[in-house]
Amino acid sequence: MHLVLFDVDGTLVDSQHMIVAAMNRAFDSVGRARPGREAALSVVGLSLDEAMTELLGDEAEPTAVRDLGEAYKASYFDLRRSGEAQEPLYPGARAALDALAARDDVLLGLATGKSHRGIRAVLDLHDLHGRFVTVQCADDHPSKPHPAMIHAALSETGVDPARAVMLGDTIFDVTMGKAAGIVAIGVAWGYHPVEALREAGAARVLDDYAELVPDLAARFGWTA
Repeated sequence: MHLVLFDVDGTLVDSQHMIVAAMNRAFDSVGRARPGREAALSVVGLSLDEAMTELLGDEAEPTAVRDLGEAYKASYFDLRRSGEAQEPLYPGARAALDALAARDDVLLGLATGKSHRGIRAVLDLHDLHGRFVTVQCADDHPSKPHPAMIHAALSETGVDPARAVMLGDTIFDVTMGKAAGIVAIGVAWGYHPVEALREAGAARVLDDYAELVPDLAARFGWTA
């Protein structure tokens, strides 16, 4: 049995507009200068406290981190509820999930910096409930790149690390995968530069979801 773990933001769904809009609202609400699009997207994948600590820099005292995190969660929830912005699946994502789910030797999972509430919203939006046998998120584990999420997913599924893959768009995903002793594959359509993913140690960086199943088939010697 093999395990394919997916990051969510920047890998399965394109949430950049939601993230940047919510970040801007959050910083405005606490009277701080907006971080800018590039900075906001650079921390995607980290837990919320870690992300806000990074963005606040020298001003990251605990109260400021907490207040900004709460403001961001409230802003994101309001945007989602209003329908003002959404989180579309990347092109080819559903076809890749369908192809992998059709195999009896593959299990699918999530390892994401989203909260349980955020994951439920994405699964609801795209009718993906029941697709993932293991779901690991920031509510239950240390922030990426700590390997706890992957260790838990391997433990839950009983899959050997040598037969598991982490797919993600950030250096945090790649570093987490390598720290857990599994193959880390990057994607070029997300929020961190391709060269950064390669430098972090990605076994490969995919340009399109159509490359995923053939890559895994060649990597693990799958037959049709």
